[in-house]
Amino acid sequence: MVVIDDNEAARAALRFAARRAIKTGGSVEILALVPQQEFVQWGAVQATFEEEARLRAEAMVAQAASALIEDTGVMPSITVRQGDPVTVVRELLAEQPHVAALVLGAAASGNPGKLVSHFAGTDAGQLPCPLMIVPGSLDDEAIDRLS
Repeated sequence: MVVIDDNEAARAALRFAARRAIKTGGSVEILALVPQQEFVQWGAVQATFEEEARLRAEAMVAQAASALIEDTGVMPSITVRQGDPVTVVRELLAEQPHVAALVLGAAASGNPGKLVSHFAGTDAGQLPCPLMIVPGSLDDEAIDRLS
């Protein structure tokens, strides 16, 4: 399972996951997270914000899946969920015990990201599968070589 968003580190993680799936005969589960929206006092406005965020996430994951299929021929499973990223990942891993690895992309510099920080730190020993962290600084050639 690879978690994606709109940054380069997520693109690197998806490429790595696809290459590993090809080499191991596995599959790719893409999880796109819809950012938790701040509370807005008026329900209709809140619903509009949430729908727009969901549509952006669905468009992003559709584009990523299309590129993945074109590049590798791997047909991914796609999940789009809203909520706290750590909670959503935990829930999905619990629902899908067949997941062989959690693949996350780490930012090329600075803070590696909320999920990387959490799962490589606080919850490192609690995951039901291995954690693979793909450095966002890797180019396609390096990813292909290492996967």
